[in-house]
Amino acid sequence: MQKLLVATAAIVLSATSVFAQESKPAANPDGDTPAVATPSEQNATAPVEGANSFTEDQAKERIVEAGYADVTELKLDDKGVWQGKATKGGKSVMVSMDYQGNIVAK
Repeated sequence: MQKLLVATAAIVLSATSVFAQESKPAANPDGDTPAVATPSEQNATAPVEGANSFTEDQAKERIVEAGYADVTELKLDDKGVWQGKATKGGKSVMVSMDYQGNIVAK
């Protein structure tokens, strides 16, 4: 009976060590993309989908700081991206801002 308990314990311990060795990918594998974008540094794959913690006022402020004016109809979509209308250089554009602060005009 004791040998059976020892064998069972050995199997259980070896199984848990397999789960402990499971590696998870790094959140930022290249190390170059900032957590929050700045006007001079944008994520090339923007807008990035994710949980957005910017308020509407904060999003509008960042968009204006990036050189856009008349920001209107700003709405947070189901992918966590602020979408709205703005003008830049006298032209009307659709503008997006993701959770990292990346601003993209369409």
